[in-house]
Amino acid sequence: MCASSSRSSSANNRPDEAYDRTSTLHSEGKTSRHAFSSGDASFAASSSGASGLTLVATPIGNLGDFSLRGAQALAEADLILCEDTRMTARLLTDRNISTRTEALHEHNERQRVPALIERMQNGTRMALVSDAGMPLMSDPGFRLVQAVIEADLPLTVVPGPNAALTALVLSGLPPHPFMFIGFPPPRSAARKEAFARLRAAERAGLSATLIWHEAPHRLAETLADMTDVFGAERACAVARELTKRFEEVRRGSVGALAAFYAETPPRGEITLLLGPPDAEESSEDDLDTTLRSLLSTHSVKDAAALAATAIGLPRRTVYARALELAAELKNSAD
Repeated sequence: MCASSSRSSSANNRPDEAYDRTSTLHSEGKTSRHAFSSGDASFAASSSGASGLTLVATPIGNLGDFSLRGAQALAEADLILCEDTRMTARLLTDRNISTRTEALHEHNERQRVPALIERMQNGTRMALVSDAGMPLMSDPGFRLVQAVIEADLPLTVVPGPNAALTALVLSGLPPHPFMFIGFPPPRSAARKEAFARLRAAERAGLSATLIWHEAPHRLAETLADMTDVFGAERACAVARELTKRFEEVRRGSVGALAAFYAETPPRGEITLLLGPPDAEESSEDDLDTTLRSLLSTHSVKDAAALAATAIGLPRRTVYARALELAAELKNSAD
């Protein structure tokens, strides 16, 4: 299958901007922090006035996608918790929101949660945002949400943009069921092991479109590892710079996309999707392909264990074949 692409753009955007804007959607009039009318029916659902936490989705690229209700929630909060305050500042400036911000990220979340809960219990209204998209989806905030629930504090969400779902509906792959997995491990050995577990789940009956985020500098290597574990012919899609000027969705087989991105390094935010497997049975060819891939990064024992799980064959049988292949590989290297 050959890789193909589709793209959409807006002429007034710059590719180097953290957020693109669409002038027809951008509000001309700047509003002050408390200019939103809490009596307006369009805002009523997000104006409880109670302390607690509101999760607010933010644009994944285009500022025009930020909802009025989301802007109101941030304007009415006493404190906005941000993955990166510098990124959030651009969004707040665009909507003329002056609410104070503090950083909450993977390195400080565990330590900060107790004090934040105490402040909410004392009446502080907080909002949580990530740099882009829905909070908690591969972003910080899960520990805080768990603590808010355990403390029986108010918790609500203002929904909005999400890169995984946006990519899914653009991919042309089956939209349901799907499984969002987050980022794959950064190192090849761990990545192949994670893919092997998913492949084992597929052989046990899982049939879903799989979705990951990936860093652009690792995309080609990740696609190569996916080729080794899932096979070169699986349907795949790579979505890049969604909602921005240089939005692109490239569709094809895993092998074709791996070859393309090995020669064409991508830029920007990446969402990677893998279609569900066709109905198939385990075979000797499947076993040898899996073992050869795993033996390049694992010991014979570990490769056999992972392959036995992925293929669904007895471990003793797989280990015997792994010894044979390891000997063949050693002889060919000599």
